[in-house]
Amino acid sequence: MLLQLLLIIFTFVELNCENLFDIVDNPSKNDDEYTESSLRHWDKRKYYEKLYNIGKEIVSCAERPDEEGEGQMPDMVALCEVENDSVMVDLTKRSMLWSYHYEYLITHSPDERGINVALMYHPNVFKLLDNKSIHVELPNKRPTRDILYAKGLIISHDTLHVFVVHSPSRRGGERETRKDRLAVAKVLSSQIDSINSVVATNPISPKQNHIIIAGDFNDYGNVPSLNTIENAGVIDLTKSATPFYENIKCNGTYYFDEEWNMLDHIFISPSLSSLLISCKINNNPKLLEQNQYGMYVPRRSYKGYKYNKGFSDHLPLIALFNFEINS
Repeated sequence: MLLQLLLIIFTFVELNCENLFDIVDNPSKNDDEYTESSLRHWDKRKYYEKLYNIGKEIVSCAERPDEEGEGQMPDMVALCEVENDSVMVDLTKRSMLWSYHYEYLITHSPDERGINVALMYHPNVFKLLDNKSIHVELPNKRPTRDILYAKGLIISHDTLHVFVVHSPSRRGGERETRKDRLAVAKVLSSQIDSINSVVATNPISPKQNHIIIAGDFNDYGNVPSLNTIENAGVIDLTKSATPFYENIKCNGTYYFDEEWNMLDHIFISPSLSSLLISCKINNNPKLLEQNQYGMYVPRRSYKGYKYNKGFSDHLPLIALFNFEINS
């Protein structure tokens, strides 16, 4: 009996949501900026509009300008800057995403503002086996975001290890804060080494152990943090990422100080490189607006303290893979 080999497209998305907070004041966190009494006047209407817009942004990742019609919805979405379980329940169960039946994981970090990372996934494509929050100790001992780790079986019956990361910001100066982002990179490197060492000691198996690391690393270019991660044996897809819409200038996922930067990254293990179709920046026109210079930039939620009814100050990254299954 001959087995027929099928190729199944797996769609992975990374997105920094830009301050996806609920309106409830958490007395143990510095989240006052996103409450009704704050200068932003963050209320239910704005919150639910933000949920709708983030949902719309994720749906836009299924729109394929390089093909006729639409592609498929993301199978997995790594999210940065989400506050808590309440927000993720609303996003997956009460927003326009409810019909896609996503499940989610989220960290509960010591971050002072209450910022966390999360992972949405479709349970028919990713069978969760294990997950945990990984604490990172910064040199200055300041609380920061945990790393989210998830392990599961994908549709090809291979094992997929996923890490979602939001490294410390550059506030205080890029050089002055490098050591903080390097601390995150070293923890990631250690985790990758642990996975590889366990795989190496296991009996030979036809199944693969794949790794995806995604998030906002607050770094780009030839810097210690990104070099440390790559030196652990993974590949930075975003070095060659190109925009979906080629007629709209876009050289990164984040626009600041009149230039595009690639703060968001997706790293993969070499085992996934032969299965990669492409890595794209989703510069869908509906996610953009023109600035004072006539350039298209991300349409964010606020301009200063003025509500802008936007999406996020970051654009999504989309990585497409062909997974092989036998039928």
